Amino acid sequence: MPSPTEKFYLTEEGLKKLKKEYEELQKIAQMKVREKIPEIFHSEELNPEYLAYREDNELLQARLADLKYILKNTELIKTPPKEKQNIVNLGAHVTIETEGQIDEFEIIGSLEANPSLGKISNECPVGRTLLGHRVGDMVVVQSGMKTVYKILKIKYK
Repeated sequence: MPSPTEKFYLTEEGLKKLKKEYEELQKIAQMKVREKIPEIFHSEELNPEYLAYREDNELLQARLADLKYILKNTELIKTPPKEKQNIVNLGAHVTIETEGQIDEFEIIGSLEANPSLGKISNECPVGRTLLGHRVGDMVVVQSGMKTVYKILKIKYK
């Protein structure tokens, strides 16, 4: 389990998805309470149906506990005030150039990160390094090899 001071940074869309998942899993957990629990055989072996039920229930309860913890420790990613929108922060769409190639990333929290969709985490080497910089800054990322990025554009939606 993460440290008690850990914050989970989510977009409004990400927060809605997690709340929806939590509500749906709570409904499933309530239905499981009402359904008949498979019996345990009175022999040396346990009923496989009972074992599957128990394992299923344990996974469900663990996911509910994780979601509850995340939702309790969520900080919503908000657009910064106009005067700070020239600095890379969470929620920024950053256009960069490296080795003649141009790319764009949205910097978000690790729970929603998906590099193949251009959504990188504020905790990954590139995301962490870009934070706090401005257009025109050259940033060096060390992750296996040294890569230099030039920030071309910062925008918030």
